[in-house]
Amino acid sequence: MSIKVGVSACVIGDKVRFDGGHKRSAFLMEDLAPFIDLVPVCPEVGIGLSVPRPTIRLLDRGETIGVRLVETKDSTADYTEKMVAFSQKKANQLADMDLCGYVVCAKSPTCGMERVKLYRENGYVASEKIGVGLYTKELMERMPWLPIEEDGRLHDPMLRENFVFRMFALKDFYDSMADGISRRAIVEFHSRYKLVLMAHSC
Repeated sequence: MSIKVGVSACVIGDKVRFDGGHKRSAFLMEDLAPFIDLVPVCPEVGIGLSVPRPTIRLLDRGETIGVRLVETKDSTADYTEKMVAFSQKKANQLADMDLCGYVVCAKSPTCGMERVKLYRENGYVASEKIGVGLYTKELMERMPWLPIEEDGRLHDPMLRENFVFRMFALKDFYDSMADGISRRAIVEFHSRYKLVLMAHSC
């Protein structure tokens, strides 16, 4: 059983962060990795940025221009188009791999899933707005069914259990539909998860 899970490369221990460091997740690498096949991606390295490199952030330039991915100390160094193009291409490639989940790096301007800081031109954080990393945003739009979780949130037992369950359930769904979508396959899959669906029904 091959369960493919995408992951921010720094989360598996690759030294690809802006400072040459990593954010290795002990849970992912020690508890979960033996049961899955990891597919690491570093969007910054993917667009050709060096290691180490200047820090980058999301800059809100208003409704006309929108949110841009720029260097912290030089906002004229804009990587938005490169990152969006890379993210769209990579998301399409990953969609063809039947990924069952994705673990992203929290707070990252490219990989953060939620609560990523958005800055204004004056340098202050736009506290009333919620940012999403540009790469993860493309993943979520391209594969809205994909379980995605941040590395830090996996320390929460309930969130961790939910993520792992959804990941294995999606693998079950892929396997169930491997010979083609049929009424029988859908009914059998639904029957296995009937109580779970009822428990989460509004």
